[in-house]
Amino acid sequence: MEVIEGRFEGRTIVVTGAGSGIGRATAARIAAEGGRVIAVDISGERLEALAADLGPAVECVTGDLCDDAVIEDVMAAAGDRIDGLANVAGIMDGFEPTAEISDATWDRVLAVNVTSMMKLTRAVIGRMLPAGAGSIVNVGSEAGQRGSAAGTPYTTSKHAVNGFTQSTAFFYTPKGIRCNAVAPGPVATNIEAPFRSEWAGQRLGPFFQTNLPPVAQPEQLAAAITWLLSDDASNVSGAILSVDGGWAAV
Repeated sequence: MEVIEGRFEGRTIVVTGAGSGIGRATAARIAAEGGRVIAVDISGERLEALAADLGPAVECVTGDLCDDAVIEDVMAAAGDRIDGLANVAGIMDGFEPTAEISDATWDRVLAVNVTSMMKLTRAVIGRMLPAGAGSIVNVGSEAGQRGSAAGTPYTTSKHAVNGFTQSTAFFYTPKGIRCNAVAPGPVATNIEAPFRSEWAGQRLGPFFQTNLPPVAQPEQLAAAITWLLSDDASNVSGAILSVDGGWAAV
């Protein structure tokens, strides 16, 4: 995963969930390759640590993207031109099957994983259209490819990410704006994913024991995300790229 010097020179890339895990690794790689990063996370403490490590290439915006005011803050920090967007921020469910979903869990998972992503992307595209160029990468999941990787709320949200990605690509690729998604399997992050359902444990357990690939490192996902953001993937749009250690082949 060799850093490609200067690949993002002169470009501004917004990265959500940048305080930890995949988002942090993505922000770090973009900065190392010469880009300016607008780093967004709900944790100010994590963003402070990121800024201390990466220096002036990073401008931080702290807040919950479900709050429209935070999206406005992101746009203000980015300025008139945005060249790329990595929609990394997301949350898990508690592996709840349909009959056990609470309204609160459903609403929160869909709000974070789908609605806030849509609102930020909508705003960013407005900045990309005048330039006639841009690249958007959404972090989906192997759960968006099947029904046996998570609970119903998270699975539904990640299927929605795939549809959102492909629809956005259909409408805006002719205008120079590419949109793709990566679909990871298990990754070493700090996202909490407790089993809150006995039945889910019984049902999903055998699948996980036999089918799960090794846990990936965030840097492996960052390499795929930055490739899709860059001109190296100039002819790729509307793709759902499995970055899952072969899980999609099972």
